[in-house]
Amino acid sequence: MKIAVTGKGGVGKTTIAATLARLYAKEGKRVIAADADPDANLALALGFTEAEADAIVPITAMKKMIAERTGVTAQNTFFKINPRVDDIPEIYSREHEGVKLLVLGTVETAGGGCICPENVILKQLISNLILYRDEVAILDMEAGLEHLGRGTTQGMDQFIVVIEPGARSIQTYRNVKRLAKDLGVPRVGVIANKIRDEKDEAFIRSKIAEEELLGLIHFNSEVIDADRHGISPFDCSQHLIDEIISIKERIEHLQ
Repeated sequence: MKIAVTGKGGVGKTTIAATLARLYAKEGKRVIAADADPDANLALALGFTEAEADAIVPITAMKKMIAERTGVTAQNTFFKINPRVDDIPEIYSREHEGVKLLVLGTVETAGGGCICPENVILKQLISNLILYRDEVAILDMEAGLEHLGRGTTQGMDQFIVVIEPGARSIQTYRNVKRLAKDLGVPRVGVIANKIRDEKDEAFIRSKIAEEELLGLIHFNSEVIDADRHGISPFDCSQHLIDEIISIKERIEHLQ
């Protein structure tokens, strides 16, 4: 299973990505979770301590490794566009409760779509995770799909946009759906988070087609408390787990 979870900041996509990863790991599956969000906090959501999370070096910050893999130097600005990346998960991932975590990092340039060694490494690595490895792969992404390409998306089982009951979240969903269509992805699933009442649910159902709605997750104070204390929601909210189990079953049923 290869799943990309996206959405605008603050909607809860990292909580959902982490819980899905922990659920698959609990089933005994080999799981790798990749944090591709610039505001990287998947480690905490998975259950790593703050000290452990702070000690993780993002892939894009590993300048020596990137230079060695791509061949770029101060004297040579030409570089390989297909560097070896297949061993990176084993070397640089950190594991907790059966989930291997890779923090990908960001490319600090004026143009987000730059063709630079860091971007080449990220795209190759994501392609490798999706197309050539047999683990369950969960990608926690920002509300853009810049590190995905047409070839990569052919191996993706599910694109998920996490939204809240609000107009801005709906707009994010539509933008991601458009980007995904441009990449050749015919279907994007939606998880509506932070549902408070019947009015919220009615709003979501009025905006999202039933066949695209993977499920609803209700407002949960246990999740807020977990975030406040730096604890994985998976370790303190059975209600959240039960709701995401239902969503996970629907994802698998649709494949």
